[in-house]
Amino acid sequence: MKTNDYVKYVTQQLVQYMDQPKEIRKTKRIEKKRTRDPFFNRWFGMIPLSFQIWYRNTKKGKK
Repeated sequence: MKTNDYVKYVTQQLVQYMDQPKEIRKTKRIEKKRTRDPFFNRWFGMIPLSFQIWYRNTKKGKK
């Protein structure tokens, strides 16, 4: 992709975004935040979840 093509694409996306009403932009932003993965999953993947499951299972096994 050449530089001119990239600048053209970015400009088109920016103009398309700015042409939308403010309410639509705000609802899209809120919806994107809702569908986002939890913080630990985004930064560390499945490792925190696996430790959590492992800890719960060892805790249940002791009782």
